[in-house]
Formats: sequence, structure tokens, C-alpha cells
Amino acid sequence: MSFQKRLLSGEFVVLAEMNTPKGVDTSQLIQNARRIKGRVDAVIVPDMDDGVMRMSALAGAVLMHQQGMEALIHVYCRDRNRMALQADLLAAYALGVESLIVVSGEDICNGDHQEAKAVNDLDELGLFGALRCLEQGSDLGGSELTGAPVFSVGCAIPQCADEKSLECQLELAAKKVEAGAKFILSPPVFDIGRFQAFLSKAKGLKTPIISTVYLLKSVGAARYIATNEPEAGISEELIRRIRKASDRERECVRIAAETITALKGLCQGVRIITLGWEHKLPDVLEYAGL
Repeated sequence: MSFQKRLLSGEFVVLAEMNTPKGVDTSQLIQNARRIKGRVDAVIVPDMDDGVMRMSALAGAVLMHQQGMEALIHVYCRDRNRMALQADLLAAYALGVESLIVVSGEDICNGDHQEAKAVNDLDELGLFGALRCLEQGSDLGGSELTGAPVFSVGCAIPQCADEKSLECQLELAAKKVEAGAKFILSPPVFDIGRFQAFLSKAKGLKTPIISTVYLLKSVGAARYIATNEPEAGISEELIRRIRKASDRERECVRIAAETITALKGLCQGVRIITLGWEHKLPDVLEYAGL
């Protein structure tokens, strides 16, 4: 069953995020994908996340399809003008990519090509408008298309520093839902109570929420997030648990799996982000009973 059909049926969906390589050697990407084939509903392929130049998400999605796996790709406006965005969207659909996630790209000044210039010809709502035009059979210039795509499009709510910021993001998410978003990716979940509070605020969107779970990887990673993003909800107790474990890597895997298990029944799915440790995805899925 496709991701779109599972989403419409109300079933719990499992998505794994996998980055494309910085180069043309795709062997590791394909190997990691094969190890989770049949255990996840789809793979999310980011498009140069963190402002780091990599192989395009579209190429990554096609590689997933060659392995018999469905793929969703990130689409945002930082690197392409409206013509290039529309061209890539048509190419994606022609190559079998029917599910997209409209997100805001990280500031390019934090990436590895700081001399590059951000484009931002459209904003996220403008991109949703472009998608709607394409689906209605024309481009943003008013020209008729020879065949129109039909996408399942989602959006994301980022980590918010305070309640006011969250309210602003929820209002923006409501506009994206009105513009065509069919699902919403949540901020990272480290505390189930905090996530339940988020859900109570987001229920007015009346749109499936897919939670986000990070594999923390180390005490240092957990401490960094706790220090720099206290709103994420990483507790001292969680950090101590990792620090005291005889096998810290395995403990991090278990924490991610326990979080996934706790999320079942609360939302309509989970996105698993391993922060470069895609080879650990089978272990996370195993511990989570997936």
C-alpha cells in the first residue's frame, strides 16, 4: 500500500529520512535502503539540508524507486527560482515521485557554500500556489500543460522557542493546509508530555500529524540540543541515562525506539532521523517492533 493510501486510511505510517551522498558513489545509500526495505512505508530524501551541497533529492528518490521503495522529497525555494521549481516538480512526477514535503531551507550562510546566493523567488505559500497551478493544468506563467501532475504534499512545523512562536507557526500551518497540505511533520519529540501538549494545540488543523524522532547518537549530541534548544525538552534524566549506559550507542537506539513505541496511537506516523547514522535504522525499527 502506498504512503498516500496508508495516510488516507488512517494507518500509522513509518518514514525514514536518508540523505544523498556528497558525490556520485551511491553504494552506501542503496545498501542502507535495502536493509529497511519492507519495514518502512517510504523514505524521505532531503534536498541539501543544512545548506550542504549534495546529490539532488530527485536523484535520491529515483534511486529509492529502483530499489522498489517509495520516496518523498523535500522541496523549498532557497536554491531555485519559480521556473526551476516548476520544472523539477514536473520531472519528479514524470519519474514517479508523487509525494512532497514543502519546507523552508536552512540559511545558506550556515552551509558549506557560503558564497552562494539564496534565491527565494517564492515563499512556502507561493510554492503551494505553484503546485496548485500545476495540478490544475497550467504553469505560473499561464501556459497550459500537456498532462498535469497530482501530488500528495505535506509541510513541517519547526521547533519553536516559545508559545508565541508556536502560535505563529500553527497559524502558518493552517494557511498551508488551506493551500493543499495533506499532512504535517512535527518538531522533534524527546518528551511525550510536551508532544501531547503540542498535539492539543495542533488539533484545530484537522490534518494528520506525523511525529519526528531523532537518534541522538551521543551524550554530546543530547547535551548540545538541551543547551541550545531547551524548548526541545531533553531532560537531565535522559542525558544521565545515556551517560551511565554501558553501551551508549545502543542506549540511544533504545531511547529512539521507545519514543516511537510511545507515539503509536497518539499521531498518524513517525519520521525517523538518524543524523548520518542510517546504518542504525534497522536496529531502531527492531527495538520499536516495526
